Amino acid sequence: MSTEVVSPLRQRMIEDMNARKLGAHSQRSHIYSCKRFAAFLKRAPDTATSDDIRRFQLHLAETGMSICNRNRIMTGVKFLFRVTLRRLDLVAEIYHLREPQKIPLVMSPDETKRLLAVASSLKARILLGLGYGCGLRASEVVRLKVKHIDSAQKIIRIEQSKGRKDRNVMLSADTLDLLRQWWKVRPTRWDAGVPPEERWLFPGRKPGKPMTTRQLSRLFHEAADAAGIKKSVTLHALRHSFATHLLERGTDIRVIQALLGHDKLDTTARYTRVATGMIARIESPLDLLSLPRNKPRKNRKAPPPA
Repeated sequence: MSTEVVSPLRQRMIEDMNARKLGAHSQRSHIYSCKRFAAFLKRAPDTATSDDIRRFQLHLAETGMSICNRNRIMTGVKFLFRVTLRRLDLVAEIYHLREPQKIPLVMSPDETKRLLAVASSLKARILLGLGYGCGLRASEVVRLKVKHIDSAQKIIRIEQSKGRKDRNVMLSADTLDLLRQWWKVRPTRWDAGVPPEERWLFPGRKPGKPMTTRQLSRLFHEAADAAGIKKSVTLHALRHSFATHLLERGTDIRVIQALLGHDKLDTTARYTRVATGMIARIESPLDLLSLPRNKPRKNRKAPPPA
């Protein structure tokens, strides 16, 4: 993150974030949040009062902003006052709202098969195949290097992903074959001076950088349109579908938890709510009672007249 022509307060906040090893995405988000707060105040954030924080949170609510975005902005403001300014009295004025719990939107196995079949190129097929076949996040797919592919053990090593965690995922024979095909036609213009094991599998347009997640998302939506998928799915739906389809095939949920890199089992357990194949096989308690079917009543003859 650039530190040129910035205020002393922002410089100090950047140093605090670097010292705590916050990722580039988190740092950008926190800086944006504090800039938005300063724009609302029309003065430096370090002059804020408790009433200013209260009015800012009301302002965010009145704009119709989603709960997720409101919480994200207040997280950045909270970092400024808690860590950089040490104003715990103002931190106490910041609140977060409970975010709505939504079940992930997934594709059916048939939809996923169609999407991969209509991928416009070998590159698109392998990128989307890694997202679905290994349950990788978009950022994990584009940042794969040669050293991460272990063909001997049939695994892909994901290094320092979300939460600064490493994990291993499966590498199928079909995926390995596609990777070998891609390696033969992969662009090599930025490979000079880079050791083979450190080369990006999917190099980007800038020297020394991988392709962006935005490019990958564009490839996904092109394939989804070509496959005739009408759901409002995003690239992350491949990861959701990976977990859901494994669960429906009977894979232990703790194995899925390890493959996805989740800390808490509760995070993985949400896929039990979208595994429609499992839900359809569950017998209702009413079915287990084996109740006799109701027989239609026969019309009784009217009694003879007295």
